[in-house]
Amino acid sequence: MIALIFIGDCTDLTLQPFNITTITLYLYNMQKLVLIRHGESIWNKENRFTGWTDVDLSENGYQQAKNAGQLLKKYGYTFDTGFCSVLKRSIKTLDILLEEMDLLWIPVQKSWRLNERFYGALQGLNKDEIVTQYGEEQVHKWRRDPRELPPAITKEDERYPGHDPRYKFLTDRELPLTENLSQTMDRVLPFWHESIVPDIKLNHKVIVSGHGNSLRALIQYIDHLTDEEVTKLDLPTGVPLVYELDEQLNRIRHYYLE
Repeated sequence: MIALIFIGDCTDLTLQPFNITTITLYLYNMQKLVLIRHGESIWNKENRFTGWTDVDLSENGYQQAKNAGQLLKKYGYTFDTGFCSVLKRSIKTLDILLEEMDLLWIPVQKSWRLNERFYGALQGLNKDEIVTQYGEEQVHKWRRDPRELPPAITKEDERYPGHDPRYKFLTDRELPLTENLSQTMDRVLPFWHESIVPDIKLNHKVIVSGHGNSLRALIQYIDHLTDEEVTKLDLPTGVPLVYELDEQLNRIRHYYLE
């Protein structure tokens, strides 16, 4: 796509001669990438750590996904390819959104690499109760510090993903007992480079339905955020985030559709 951007104070060009006080002209090959955090899940609503637990969308989450699809359609967006995790809240968000856009037919690739961060022994627990037990500062580190690991589970724990058939082809090294944001980025980025980037470079219009931390890891990479900056990054559920990228996939700008 070739884009011309005029920045400055302009009169209505359809009615009057040009009267532009400042014009900056950019000429570039631009790609748009849409990222969306899944709609609100049942455990989001109940304020629980979710991680790889496969919980469904809440009623509000279903509506958020529908609204996102309607919004994208309203602004003229379309897609050639979709990507999501193997967790139903991500899958359903993308399906509902695409149905609203009459795009259920496009190819969608699911990958465990786009899963939410694995929260270890915190999964299923109420966040407020954990704050009471461990203190707000420690819980904030577990949630936001890219290097901080939550308490781990063991392989005997029913929450261990090795018991789930959808992960039967993963190696022991790939099956987490706990995970921090840095480790989440380590598994997300290979999928970005090997699967998503090639589609973008083919000029495909791409949408990614992910999770708070898998998208946070991706955004940290695209935006070159420091660890301190990424701790402050919060993504709303069910709101499309548009990235405009140049031909080297550097960010030009990004914005939410609302």
